[in-house]
Amino acid sequence: SQRGGSVVTYVKYGDEVNSPIIEKGEADYILSFEQLEAARWLPFLKKDGKMIVNTQQMDPMPVVMGKAQYPAGVLDAIRKAGADVTDVDALSLAVQAGSSKAVNVVLMGVLAAKTDIAYDVWMNAVKQTVPPKFLELNLKAFELGYKYE
Repeated sequence: SQRGGSVVTYVKYGDEVNSPIIEKGEADYILSFEQLEAARWLPFLKKDGKMIVNTQQMDPMPVVMGKAQYPAGVLDAIRKAGADVTDVDALSLAVQAGSSKAVNVVLMGVLAAKTDIAYDVWMNAVKQTVPPKFLELNLKAFELGYKYE
């Protein structure tokens, strides 16, 4: 994908997973790096599902080209549609951790605090998958997300 472009990743876990695809109305959680992307994927959230949304706004091409304006009140509209939304300035927290590229790990930390998966499981996953030279940064980003209120 292209930086700034849309990327979708599905994660399913449980005793029995028959397909990696999540259908509309089935997602327990949706993590979104950008508000319009959150709105776009809202139909996939189940009724009692939760969204974790980075407050950053990334202008889509029509806005960049001056042919449209970024819509106001995106998060409010998502909430009015019935979604349980946690909005977080993940970009600022990532920068605080040491790099704007750690937004994903900040969002993962916010998610971890909301699930019943043990904290140590998340920490071990970070330690096992992140290269040593980026580990301290990513652990800090995870912690900032995990402690986010």
